[in-house]
Amino acid sequence: MPSAFQPSLNTVLTHFHSLIVPLWQGPGWNAELALPYEALDADHRPLPPQRYRAMACARQLYLFASLIGEPGAAFAEERAAALFRSLQRHFHDAEHGGWFYSIDPAGRPLDKRKDLYTHAFIIFACAHYWAKVREPLVESVLNAALAVVAERFSTGDGLYEAVLERNWASLKSGPLQNPLMHLAEGFLATLAVREDAITQDALLDLANALQQRFIDRHHGVMMEKPLGAVDNWFEPGHQFEWFFLLESSELLRGTPLHASLTRAFAYAEEKGVDNASGAVSGMLALDGTVRDGTQRIWAQAEYLRALTLRPDSEARLQRQLLALQQHFLHAKGWHECLDAQGAVSRRDMPSTTPYHLATCYQGLMQSTCDLR
Repeated sequence: MPSAFQPSLNTVLTHFHSLIVPLWQGPGWNAELALPYEALDADHRPLPPQRYRAMACARQLYLFASLIGEPGAAFAEERAAALFRSLQRHFHDAEHGGWFYSIDPAGRPLDKRKDLYTHAFIIFACAHYWAKVREPLVESVLNAALAVVAERFSTGDGLYEAVLERNWASLKSGPLQNPLMHLAEGFLATLAVREDAITQDALLDLANALQQRFIDRHHGVMMEKPLGAVDNWFEPGHQFEWFFLLESSELLRGTPLHASLTRAFAYAEEKGVDNASGAVSGMLALDGTVRDGTQRIWAQAEYLRALTLRPDSEARLQRQLLALQQHFLHAKGWHECLDAQGAVSRRDMPSTTPYHLATCYQGLMQSTCDLR
């Protein structure tokens, strides 16, 4: 690591622990429902709630579970327990199984459909939470989420439907990249805390199916929709996110999908990252043409995290960490989005974003430990 890297890392970690995490303990917390508000404005006021999503609850469960046992984080276990209870109380479908997508501001079921993205994050969060507390109820919810994904969402070819009706009837959604990536992340989190042959087989089948159905043969990039779908595109941030998951997994490293995403990383970096500013573009056509130049903080974080696993990346790591600090983090929190010219285009701070920052910073801390 470059000598200037550690002070910069310490600065963003201090910002995270002293400012961002407390936002979701105080103004971002609806004590009546025991749920995080969906978003805060730039002055830390909750945006008028339209809904509460199970996915947002699960991401915050992961956030506070990740802090359990850390110095100065005595609050984390109590908050994680409250989020875990809320996940079950507000979102679990006692009649049909699985978890609702959202509830309304009064706590009543709103969007009752079952989506893979939500269930993937429930698996991910419960695996991390169970690793910290080892409570049987947490593992039972993890097992229930894994079972419902296998039994209800599976298409039988290694892939999974993106969305189903409340009663599991088909909506003809087909598989989509983003929920499948987070399902892989959930599977990896499960395998990190226990031996699980069924989950391991499902993960390998998923990786093989994605290689066949979503990977462009010329550039190796992971498309957002299956090959051949109308109006398809790829996102540099997702190439970086996928690369990190594959490169950091002993099980997946060396698979054809890993080889593809290693190629995709270079292509996404060439076409989707500005060398001067470090800006990561939002959406690209397959030929590398920018379709959406919006710079999103999650994509910046994923690129930064992925660079920790790339060879000869010290200069780029330093550039990207400074870019995150200078362009996205500020004294009241963070900018969610900048436009293609670097101007702030979205000032609200969603409750889902600290998950990306937490995983990014953990990757950075791990890389500094590895080099000692």
